[in-house]
Amino acid sequence: MSAANSVNWFELYVQDMPRARAFYEAVLGTTLESLKVPGDDDGLEMWAFPGDMEHYGANGALCRMPGVPSGPGGTLVYFGCDDCGVTGARVAGAGGRVHREKMSIGEYGFIVLAFDTEGNLFGLHSMQ
Repeated sequence: MSAANSVNWFELYVQDMPRARAFYEAVLGTTLESLKVPGDDDGLEMWAFPGDMEHYGANGALCRMPGVPSGPGGTLVYFGCDDCGVTGARVAGAGGRVHREKMSIGEYGFIVLAFDTEGNLFGLHSMQ
């Protein structure tokens, strides 16, 4: 393993891409960008979250692939935000469900846990 961060990419699998895109764009207040995979004709569709390879953290995308289900599993992705309570307050209005309201994790800040429109559990993290 290199000396860089352990995680350098993530994919959140979804079944309904327009619904999932609308959810994350509304909750995170951002616009996802179509990510074309050269030579892929198997129905793979990906929409990338904004990212900058020069800054700390991992970038990733929503991914729809035939035969790959969405839903809770063994990996939890946290999205960084200014105030996870404010961002988390947009979840229900965008069609998701908050699982755990803003809670302190001590010196490491605060988190919110929520489910998206596809059944994926995800986290929001902030220092305030």
